[in-house]
Amino acid sequence: MTDHFDVVIAGAGPAGAQCARDVAERGYDVVLLETEGEDEFPAQSNKSTAGTFPSMMGAFGIPDDVVMNYTDDVVLESPNEHFVRRQPGAVLEFADFKNFLVDDAREDGAECWFDARVSRPIMEDGDIVGVRYNGDQEVYGDIVIDATGPAAPLAKKLGVTGLQREHQAIGVEYELEGIDIDADGYADLTDTMMLRLDHELAPGGYSWIFHTGEDTAKVGLCYIQNEAHRDYAQDGMGIDDYLQYWLDTDPRFEDAERIAGKQHRGSAHIQMPDGFSTDNFMAIGDTVPTIDPLWGEGIHTCMKSGRAAAVTADRCFMSSDRDTSAEKLSIYDDLWHERVAPKMRTRLLMTQLLYLVPNERYDTLIRDLNRVDGDALRKANAGSIRGVLKLLHTDDIPTLAQFAKERLF
Repeated sequence: MTDHFDVVIAGAGPAGAQCARDVAERGYDVVLLETEGEDEFPAQSNKSTAGTFPSMMGAFGIPDDVVMNYTDDVVLESPNEHFVRRQPGAVLEFADFKNFLVDDAREDGAECWFDARVSRPIMEDGDIVGVRYNGDQEVYGDIVIDATGPAAPLAKKLGVTGLQREHQAIGVEYELEGIDIDADGYADLTDTMMLRLDHELAPGGYSWIFHTGEDTAKVGLCYIQNEAHRDYAQDGMGIDDYLQYWLDTDPRFEDAERIAGKQHRGSAHIQMPDGFSTDNFMAIGDTVPTIDPLWGEGIHTCMKSGRAAAVTADRCFMSSDRDTSAEKLSIYDDLWHERVAPKMRTRLLMTQLLYLVPNERYDTLIRDLNRVDGDALRKANAGSIRGVLKLLHTDDIPTLAQFAKERLF
């Protein structure tokens, strides 16, 4: 007998597992397919820095026992300056967090199939009706959801997403112990999440230290493989070389050691999605992509995209004829723009501008943040043009002209 569900979800990351939680809680039959085996999950996909904020924890009922450390502040560093802003947050143990979401989905009634690698869609009359996994295995659903991230085996074949390599960000992170959290000459990083803008360490990107308690922290960097990276990169250096260079040259790491087995790698696309849904299908999480382009926070947006897809499925199933047409599923597209990643296009423009400027401009930016009113960063970070203008100088005109030439014409 052929397996058939109301909803089939490929990928048990934050977006897919949260979607399964919400769909199951509404009483529908849902199956979650995950490539990894259950015993090792999520060894291969444990890639997130897992910094998030109380709004996510409260909105999605995330328990305290998946939190490594609650933080009080966010610190922005440039090569010679720093800025401290009061912003409570949480650094999650990402593996525990993902396992919680899957376990909770199961308690709500979802089926979770591990060792199930989804490879391609099953099509009938031009529409997706199920997925093929593990070679020749099949499962069918009224709605199919791709939550596999950049791999996107379903979305790509359906032409829903147009991921481009030049907009791909890559990152690497270690967990360290023995760090000098309050070193002379630097901001006190006790109970903080710190982001550093410095092309010497992360050309065309940023690096970070997220305090996880006592003398331990998550330390990593990422960059977009675009023209800004090429302008500032050192010949022959890859992402691991840059992280090692930082560890070798920053006095905060002089006595630090890597914690065995705690290395994370990942990638995400930083671009405006080409599409979100079609007949019987939605793409969620980093499949679309959804990560915040400016500072890389992806957990909250992924969770919101999973919830938006679940709400959309519920709306489709309410009608007597179960209308899962592209027109009906476009509700998800609207929710994505309104609730998941509002002002995405503006934030992408800000991202591209930010990583074009030299290190000296980062020092000026941090001095400006310490000078202007405390609400300026919040407004700029929210995509307010007025907030951004407060931080621009006449010396930025050549950078704006370069951006306009390369991106707008």
